[in-house]
Amino acid sequence: MSAFAYVSGELCAERVPLAQIAEQFGTPCYVYSRAALESNYGAFDGALAGLPHLVCYAMKANPNLAVLNVFARLGSGFDIVSGGELARVMAARGDPAKVVFSGVGKTADEMRAALRAGIHCFNVESAPELDRLAGVASAAGERARVSFRVNPDVDARTHPYISTGLKENKFGIACEEAVPVYRRAISLANIDVVGIDCHIGSQITEIAPFLAALDRVLELVDQLAAAGIGIRHLDLGGGLGICYSDETPPAPQALMDALFSRIDQWRGGEAPAVLFEFGRALVGNAGLLLTRTEYLKQNYDKRFAIVDAAMNDLIRPSLYDAYHRIEPVVQRSGPPALLDIVGPICESGDWLGRDRSLAIEAGDLLAILSAGAYGAVMSSNYNTRARAAEVLIDGGRVYAVRPRETVAELLAAERRLQAPTA
Repeated sequence: MSAFAYVSGELCAERVPLAQIAEQFGTPCYVYSRAALESNYGAFDGALAGLPHLVCYAMKANPNLAVLNVFARLGSGFDIVSGGELARVMAARGDPAKVVFSGVGKTADEMRAALRAGIHCFNVESAPELDRLAGVASAAGERARVSFRVNPDVDARTHPYISTGLKENKFGIACEEAVPVYRRAISLANIDVVGIDCHIGSQITEIAPFLAALDRVLELVDQLAAAGIGIRHLDLGGGLGICYSDETPPAPQALMDALFSRIDQWRGGEAPAVLFEFGRALVGNAGLLLTRTEYLKQNYDKRFAIVDAAMNDLIRPSLYDAYHRIEPVVQRSGPPALLDIVGPICESGDWLGRDRSLAIEAGDLLAILSAGAYGAVMSSNYNTRARAAEVLIDGGRVYAVRPRETVAELLAAERRLQAPTA
């Protein structure tokens, strides 16, 4: 996380001390680095230089409008999974012609909105979805461009909750059923078949699962070609992992070299355009969660640091047993203690880190690293807690890109039961 580094013993975001951000915006607070976002995108886009490609940011990882706008300015496409995410792309001035619409449960209203916007294509995940889309497109007088997401039954070797390419998962169409579905699609007047899509999971730290999925996709493309069905693009999904602790995921260049070596062997360099849908790898290590220690407490032989961030702010540790590095914002010279970092929510599952060796005192700021993906977007108002502020750092400039919620705002959306009049 080069955008976050210690300067004279104090952790900074680019050129801004995190203590300054806490003073200005309070805690808990999400902090993002524009330089890191741009560097991460450039690593993927640069690895594909000279090849027909489109990098689509999987925006479910972090849909903040400022983050989306940074990627839109770089020419990024977007992978969306809802009509609400399409609206965010438009609000962030993204190009709808670079949008792919994934997800297993697209509604008719969402389909209509995407057709009106002129998205690049729908990643269709079932035969019933194809039939619904054909009907919506016909009623609208439009042709819907489609790519079918196939399920290759490949083990991504990741957490079971974020594995999407096994036959027991809800995603995609079984490879054995793909050719008949494609045949059905090309017979429909308002459907234009443009591609094939495959995504096997998230936080993948090896190249082998990507290659196994690619082999299955290329085999299907050959079967489709034999049936007279041409494919204009391969969408190879995303899912490349990041380093949270000691993981060693391949660099973007290494992954692309391996994938395109296999593609070159397959078609001798005459491959269709290739799309990718990376999310975590673009934003995960571009953000952190800033929190303040409220109390230090000991129960029997267990020590706790109770902080003002909680599972409603960052649910990944509670939900996935996920590990995030936790660092003091200002380094102390005293002896460290072994602590569980926990929040104020009334759940034993409200923890952010276990058995961390830290030299801290009550009132000290902590930085929970690698929180740019699936952090703020998965936050909630549990225990009537207002969601954290979000800020973006650009060199020495600090932008409030989402103000902290207030309890008054939460209550304003609700209504008391009105007593009946006599």
